[in-house]
Amino acid sequence: MARRPLVVGNWKMNLDYVEAIHLVQQLGVLMRGQSLDNVEAAIAPPFVDIRSVSSVIEADRLPLAVAGQHAHHLESGAFTGEVSVSMLKRLGVRYVLVGHSERRVHFAMSDDVVRDTAVAVANAGLTAVICCGETMEQRSEGLTNHVIHEQIVAALSKIDPKNHERIVVAYEPLWAIGSGVTATDGNITAVVQVIRDSFPSSWNAKPRVLYGGSVNAENCGALVEGSPIDGFLVGGASLKAEEFVAIIAKTHACYRK
Repeated sequence: MARRPLVVGNWKMNLDYVEAIHLVQQLGVLMRGQSLDNVEAAIAPPFVDIRSVSSVIEADRLPLAVAGQHAHHLESGAFTGEVSVSMLKRLGVRYVLVGHSERRVHFAMSDDVVRDTAVAVANAGLTAVICCGETMEQRSEGLTNHVIHEQIVAALSKIDPKNHERIVVAYEPLWAIGSGVTATDGNITAVVQVIRDSFPSSWNAKPRVLYGGSVNAENCGALVEGSPIDGFLVGGASLKAEEFVAIIAKTHACYRK
């Protein structure tokens, strides 16, 4: 596999800045001495933790990047509670999650806003991790491929072709997130193909595709070996230092084969 895999840990609304520092320090201890350079690893802490986390990463020279969990597509304005892409960039953020299902469901983030946010992130020189996924109801009705295709086409419709390397797609079926149920290799393989077929034909290289949804240290190796993914978007397991480092290490080992 030629492309370098990516593993992103989404902390969601967990950990204050003291707890965040402690977790990053634990990650540093566990990662130190291991050769994991075949994998890009990033963590997405709450906004209020980003500076503290970045300081530890910089001081200890840890092989971790920082991701934002969300960003507003406009540069500034009367948008209480929001943060802009440039604000995140000033903090050293390299990746931004765009259109996570929890943003779509709980905050009514539309395909149009996902599109505009992805454009803003890529234009700023950061990497947009565009999330897509279907509900259990949509899956039961046989609509998975249609839903995924529509989400990807909409999200990428205004991306400048020269920015295609600043795009990553994360497939997270909503029915698998936090449920303990993981999509099968066959499910993932079929959806990854739909995603890649939905990329603009003019793009010379196809973006990396990650899988998320109840990923842990026990199932990640089989998922990498059984499906054509380029890494993971990890939720709850990323809050446990040993578990998250194990996922990174197993991904590294699988991609070296």
